[in-house]
Amino acid sequence: MSIVKRFITESIKRVEIDEFLQKKLERAGYGGVNLSKTPLGTHVVIYAMRPGLVIGRGGETIKDLATALEENFRVSNPQISVSEIEVPEFNAFVVASRVASALQRGVHFRRAGFWALNQVMDAGALGAEIVISGKLRTERARFEKFRAGYLPRCGEPALKYTRKAEAHVQLKPGIIGVRVKIMPPDAQFPDKIQIVLAPPPEEKIEEKEEKLPEQKAEEMPEQKTEETGEGEEAKE
Repeated sequence: MSIVKRFITESIKRVEIDEFLQKKLERAGYGGVNLSKTPLGTHVVIYAMRPGLVIGRGGETIKDLATALEENFRVSNPQISVSEIEVPEFNAFVVASRVASALQRGVHFRRAGFWALNQVMDAGALGAEIVISGKLRTERARFEKFRAGYLPRCGEPALKYTRKAEAHVQLKPGIIGVRVKIMPPDAQFPDKIQIVLAPPPEEKIEEKEEKLPEQKAEEMPEQKTEETGEGEEAKE
């Protein structure tokens, strides 16, 4: 197998595992998965809002997930660990699933979009964008975009820091798609420069005063040695 085909097959497997876990752990507040190969096998980290539902009673659910990953997706010796999402508003999967569940309950799409956008921005995100597409009001499909803050479209920061997710929900008119992009507050931009202010003059004066006694203490032994040398010459 060539390198290109290997990367393609691994990427397809990651997407299939992600979709499988998203359907399986919908009640647990699924927020993504991270796969990494180790000498012992494959380390699988599942991010969820409620880790207890992922683990199950006595670890039954997590054991079933390990067997399913090994049999259905050929994951070698999966070692699953669950990590709790600290700030759900910064996780694009969680925000997209919240909007999808609100639409399924019958909430108007504009109300659901602005509600989710305000939650993300109030949590401290630099920028966010929510796109709801499908047959929203008429038989003709269209999309509605909700955007706030600073969200670059291209460049290294956009590729490195932007968190993306998609969710779909089946309604009477048809399938509605939800696309979410979030720029977290810890993102660093090359055009934003931090200027470090110089310390006030009082601190500089204190530092000089501290240095002066040290210099005097160093000079004193030299003067004593010179005086002792002059006394010996006088005695001779």
